[in-house]
Formats: sequence, C-alpha cells, structure tokens
Amino acid sequence: MKKSSRLGLLRDRDFGRLLAATALGQLGDRIVFLALPLVAITALHADEFQVGSLTAMTTAGSLLVGLPAGAWVERMRKRSVMIGTDLARALVLMAIPMAWWAGLLTIWWLYTVALVHGVLTVFFDVAYASYLPHLVGRGNLMEGNSKLSAVRSVTSIGGPTVAGPLVGLVGAPVTLLASSIGMAMSGLLAITIRKHERKPEPNGRPRLVREIREGLKFVVKHPSLRAIMLGDAIFNLFLVVYQTMLLVFLDREMGLQPFGIGLVLSGMGCGALLGALVATKVSGRVGQGPVIWLTSLATCPLTALMPLARTGWSVYVAAIGLAALSLGGVVRVVAQSSFQQALTPDRLLGRTSATARFVSWSGVPLGGLLGGASGSVLGATGTLWIGAAGMTLSVLPALLSPLRTTRTLPAEKCTGQPLKAGSPNP
Repeated sequence: MKKSSRLGLLRDRDFGRLLAATALGQLGDRIVFLALPLVAITALHADEFQVGSLTAMTTAGSLLVGLPAGAWVERMRKRSVMIGTDLARALVLMAIPMAWWAGLLTIWWLYTVALVHGVLTVFFDVAYASYLPHLVGRGNLMEGNSKLSAVRSVTSIGGPTVAGPLVGLVGAPVTLLASSIGMAMSGLLAITIRKHERKPEPNGRPRLVREIREGLKFVVKHPSLRAIMLGDAIFNLFLVVYQTMLLVFLDREMGLQPFGIGLVLSGMGCGALLGALVATKVSGRVGQGPVIWLTSLATCPLTALMPLARTGWSVYVAAIGLAALSLGGVVRVVAQSSFQQALTPDRLLGRTSATARFVSWSGVPLGGLLGGASGSVLGATGTLWIGAAGMTLSVLPALLSPLRTTRTLPAEKCTGQPLKAGSPNP
C-alpha cells in the first residue's frame, strides 16, 4: 500500500473502516473500564478486596487462554475472529443490566461476566494485533499503529466523559448498555472491510503444544522482544495495583461524584491523544529503542502526584500525572507494537502476540488481588504509592537490552533472526 498524499493510510477505505470500528469498540471498552468497578462500588457496595478481585477476574482470561489463543487465531481469518468476539462481548455485557433489572445482580454475577468478557477480549486483541500487517503492509506499521493509537486515545477521553454523567443519571449497571452497543457496532463495521484476507494454510496436523512452544521460544530468545515483554509484565502488574484503588481513592477518599471521576479519568485520554499525535516524531528523534525506556522513566514517577492530592481542586491537578502516564504509555506502546510486528515472521505473528500478551499480562490478575489486599491493609493512598514506585521500575529490562541504543526498525520483511547487542538496527 503506497502513501500518495499527506493523508497516508487515511486514503485507504478499509483502513478507515478499521479506524471507525476501533473507535466504537474502544469507546465501549473505556465505558466498561469506569462503569464495571462502579457497579461493584456503588450498586453492590463492594469492599476493597472485592473490587480488587473483580479486576483480577477481568484480566484472568490472559492466564487461562493467553498462550493457546495465538495458535488458534493463526488457524483462522483474523477479521472473522474480531467480528465474532466483538458481537459476543456485546451480548455478555447485556447480562449485567438485565440481572440488575431482574433483581439478580450479585458480586459473583459480576465476576462471571468479567471473566467471560476477559477471555473474549484475549482472542480479539490477539487477532487485532496480527491483522494490521496483513491490512497495511509492514512498511506502514508505524503510521498504522500511530493512527490507531490516536483513535483509541480520543475514545479514552470520550469514554469516561460519557460514562461519568451516564452513571450519575441512570446508574452504573444501565451505563453498560452503551458499552454493549459500541462493541456490537464495532463488529458490524468490521464486516464491511473488503480487503481479502487469505485463509491460513494448514501446516500439517495441528499440534497445539508444539505451536505454543515455537512462539514462546521465538520471543524468549529474541533479546529485544524479551525485554519488551518483561518490562510490560512489571509495568502492568503495578499499573493494575494502582488502578484497582484509584476509583476507590477518588470515590471514597476524595468524595468525587461519578462526573468528577469521569473528568479525572478523561485527563488520561487527553494525554493518550497527545502521545498518539507525537509518537512517530518522538520515536524518530529519540530512536525507536530509547523511546521505550525514556518515556517510562519520564512519566511513571508523576503518578505519585495522585496520592499527594487532598480534597478539592488538587485532585484535578494531580490528574496531570495520569495524563503524563498515558502520553508516555502511548508513545511507548506504538514503538513496541511496531517493533514486535516488524521483528516477527508472518507465520508467527499470532503466536508471538499471544505469548507477549500472556507474559506481559500474567501479573495483572495478581495485581488486582494485591491492590485489593493492599487497599484493605494500607488504604487506597498507600496502595497508589506502591503502584507508582513499581511502574517506575519497569524501565529496567529495556535499559539492560539492545533497545537501549537501537534507533530504527528493520525496513524489510523479518527473517526471524534475533537482534545482536549493539546493533544499530534490529
């Protein structure tokens, strides 16, 4: 696909449809991010440990199906997986408002919906990450990832901004209807993408364990991919510790109403949008590898502004730290995604994506439980301090790898050879 104007990939109708589907799906997802914990906090009056357990159930799907998902997805058309999981997630989320209307909603009902939704999300994310190289070509990965990140960032602003007032008006359970509608529309839009996706050719008799082992071996032996994966694992663990108590902190310690909580969280979306807009330029100036650790080192410590806040306007000032975290996070993720897609052979895209997700997210359920337990013992404020410190430590794997000095992506199709330490190109 050639870029014939400054619009670049925006001239491609299929990529435009993917952008629109991404916007709707992510809008629904961001509403879930705010509304699901608020169902537990406001409608069911859950304690700190129950809120942490809900976070753990939301992300437990990565541990349950994270590795086999990659091998399974590689045997199917990626777009079909995305469509099916979007529509299924829409149906699953409907179960919460329906149970609430029927007077059947319990914390265990929430746990079940969160777990099933999380499993479906694993399959969607693996297919989504593997689909982009097929749609735009490897030469356009940086631009494609940057534009998709920009759309996700806009919805990160819109999701909490929409969800906050909705929760205040109709309650958190009913607000999840908006999430369900967004995901259903995302799946329907993906159906309209016309570019032909070849059916994966069967590679002999399917052997799930062998295929999983091959993807895991490739990622673990590649120094750059291994560093990205380990850094993400540390970051995600402590991010979830932080996020688990963030809503409790804002609701119970700061006394914010749902609209105020949505306003604080929308600041994260503003930072993410700015990060998506500058990701390509920043990576070009700083270098594709250094930008991965520099952004984390510069922004993660700023999350400590939130536990320093007191009631009143200071909490909104502290939201600057959350915005900075999102800005740096998007720049880092765009660079990392482009690295992973460019360094991985086509036949391993699904498996390496699933492997990286499995390891990177392996600590997320634990983070939810730790966040809940820490909140019960140390309170929400103390837990935020732990999360901020842990996220800052996530820069270490990249600093100790070739990413520290690797400045550019490979221009040609990957052969699967690992990057040697000190090489100027991966």
